[in-house]
Amino acid sequence: MSDKYTKEKRSDIMSHIKGKDTSFEIAVRKELHKSGYRFRKNVKTLPGKPDIFLKKYNTVIFINGCF
Repeated sequence: MSDKYTKEKRSDIMSHIKGKDTSFEIAVRKELHKSGYRFRKNVKTLPGKPDIFLKKYNTVIFINGCF
């Protein structure tokens, strides 16, 4: 399937997509916090830079949303 945009136009479009604090991430974080879980967000020191890190449970959460 060919792209209907030029390479430069596609690059411009993709550069405007947020990589952090998306609506999906915020919704998950609100529910976790409401449930009593404490976490760190966007931890750069871990491989893959997980969206949410639950240190107490040694667990990471990656949120892959469609844009």
